Amino acid sequence: MSKLALITGASSGIGQAFAERLAADGYDLVIVGRRQERLEQFADSHPQTTVRTVVADLSTPAGIDTVAGICATEPVTMLVNNAGVAHYMPFAELPADKATELVNVKVLAPTMLSRAAIAGMQERGGGTIINVSGMIAFGGPAPHAQMPRRVVYGGSLAYLVAMSQTLSAELEGTGITVQVVCPGVVATEFHERQGMDLSRMPRMSAADVVTASLRGLEMGETVCAPGVEDVGLLDAVFQADLAAFGAQSPELATRYR
Repeated sequence: MSKLALITGASSGIGQAFAERLAADGYDLVIVGRRQERLEQFADSHPQTTVRTVVADLSTPAGIDTVAGICATEPVTMLVNNAGVAHYMPFAELPADKATELVNVKVLAPTMLSRAAIAGMQERGGGTIINVSGMIAFGGPAPHAQMPRRVVYGGSLAYLVAMSQTLSAELEGTGITVQVVCPGVVATEFHERQGMDLSRMPRMSAADVVTASLRGLEMGETVCAPGVEDVGLLDAVFQADLAAFGAQSPELATRYR
């Protein structure tokens, strides 16, 4: 039985890099994006791979429903929730429609697509869900000078980390693997679309992000941080999270009395 991967945000950047790598690994592909010509160019350049192109806007309920329907009815082996948008600007200046777009693309779409895919994966006894987040997910405690203008974006990436960790634990023993990938700055069109020129900043390649993700799956990593050399730092964060979670009490903390 052939392997089938569905990749959102596949018209460029990390999503396209996933499509390239998975095509080379023998997957059939469903590639999702808003730019039809980009998707068709990819399909035309990979004649040896079965590629289905789906034009869908995951910032809209209709777009989410379209792709969720595919996830629910097709034998998806691997779901890569990669579609992204950022809208960097001060929170008070963020238009309501842009805030809604961001939450729909980075929170609602991964949630609903994963939900749609899981039932079939459970019936088939296995599958993989990869959620593409970013190291900004861990940047909440940073001072203003380091983390301005990313309130909703940072919150959405942190959601993907918590969702992936919790879902991974929930699905333990089912044969379904869940991973969240948290790259730093990557050399894609992403920041250019925000009007930011990062051409002089050292950036990881999208191909390296994919390499880390797939190798991380082999290593059993739920949280994959491609640019973090000392994985003990991540372990320390998660142990601190669990320590704080486990330290709660029904009694009011002394400092509040």
